[in-house]
Amino acid sequence: MEPSPKDGESAAAAEPGRSGTAPSSGVVVQVREKKGPLRAAIPYMPFPVAVICLFLNTFVPGLGTFVSAFTVLCGARTDLPDRHMCCVFWLNIAAALIQILTAIVMVGWIMSIFWGMDMVILAMLFPRHGKGESGLRIMANCP
Repeated sequence: MEPSPKDGESAAAAEPGRSGTAPSSGVVVQVREKKGPLRAAIPYMPFPVAVICLFLNTFVPGLGTFVSAFTVLCGARTDLPDRHMCCVFWLNIAAALIQILTAIVMVGWIMSIFWGMDMVILAMLFPRHGKGESGLRIMANCP
């Protein structure tokens, strides 16, 4: 009958032939953000356009979000590839209306500023997401 390891000893140290150090395992953890439909409808715009929308959202809540809705009609991509561009356009219009209507109690204004910051963050990711297309070429599709 073998003695069981004491409380202070590890089970690995009690086994013959094993060292006391555990081998390092290469575990890769990937975290993906789950976005709601309004958040996923924010378009990937060229950086200057995103900065203008952030500026507009900072001083007139919802205006930058309203402007960004029209970039969807000009061909800007979103994280909702399975939805038609008119549906994504109306989602952005709804987000702008929510920001405007709740700006009275400061919630919309704060949401509007964060929305503009998300636009700028997505614009910085634009070259990787746009698959080599120029942002100016996408904006040139506007009538």
